Order: sequence, then C-alpha cells, then structure tokens
Amino acid sequence: MLIEIDDHKAPADCQTMAEVRQGVDALDRALVKLLAERQGFMDAAARIKPHRGVVRDEARIEDVVAKVRAAARDAGLSEAIAEPVWRTLIDRCIAYEFGAWDKTRTAERDSHP
Repeated sequence: MLIEIDDHKAPADCQTMAEVRQGVDALDRALVKLLAERQGFMDAAARIKPHRGVVRDEARIEDVVAKVRAAARDAGLSEAIAEPVWRTLIDRCIAYEFGAWDKTRTAERDSHP
C-alpha cells in the first residue's frame, strides 16, 4: 500500500500557522491510513495465533519498542515522543487483537455446528 501525503510545505518552509496546520493535518491523514493497515495485521495475528494466551507477548513488546527507539533516533524523532506513543499504540492494538481473537473464534464456532 502506497500512502500518499497531501501537498504541504516542509516544516522549515512554513511561514504561517495555517501552513503549519495544513502540514500537520496532511500527516495526520497519512498516519491514520498507516494505522489502519497496522490494525489489519492485528486482525491477521488474531486469526493466526492458536490460543488467546499468546496475544500479549512481553518480549515482542520490548523488541518493538527498542526498534522504534532506534528508528526514532535515526529519523530525528524525540524518543520522549516515540516511546510513549508506541507503548500506547501497542497497548491499544493488543486490546483490539483480544477482541478480534474472540470474534474470530466465535465466528469459527458458529460456522461449525
């Protein structure tokens, strides 16, 4: 999936708050599309994982956070922004995945009388 970002100025080129807001809004729309795709992977994980007990994986959480912190450093994003944002994202994705796991198993159970 190619995410297109609406036309906007680079932060360093902005001269007005309207230009800043246009850029932020364009990036927010792109982030929503990326998060929707990430959510799709939670649906896939819920479908693939054999039992509910493996939905939350502490080692994987710490691995993801470590990778995000490294990517943040490389991209010039403050780790003080990146880490709590991703920890919240991971937490909400796990909650979503639990619901998707339950829904998948209920649908499977209902389709096999």
